[in-house]
Amino acid sequence: MTNATTRQRKRPKDPLNHEPVAVTYAREMAGLSMTALAQRLGKSVSLISEIESGTRNATPEMLRLLATALNCPLVVLQRKREPE
Repeated sequence: MTNATTRQRKRPKDPLNHEPVAVTYAREMAGLSMTALAQRLGKSVSLISEIESGTRNATPEMLRLLATALNCPLVVLQRKREPE
């Protein structure tokens, strides 16, 4: 049995909807800590941390909330897709 304190979340199997590094960069450029961003959004710090580390996929609604809170265009946070 795995101890809950040693269990680590794995990367989502599907491609991410967002660019984790872009979320972190936008947050830092906005001068916000993870805690301040979480409070602004009414979300948990662990959710923000997981989105920034790429272990949780941000929903389209969450991406809109992040873009608004960070005062940046949504496209900056979205995953860059390869042309088909």
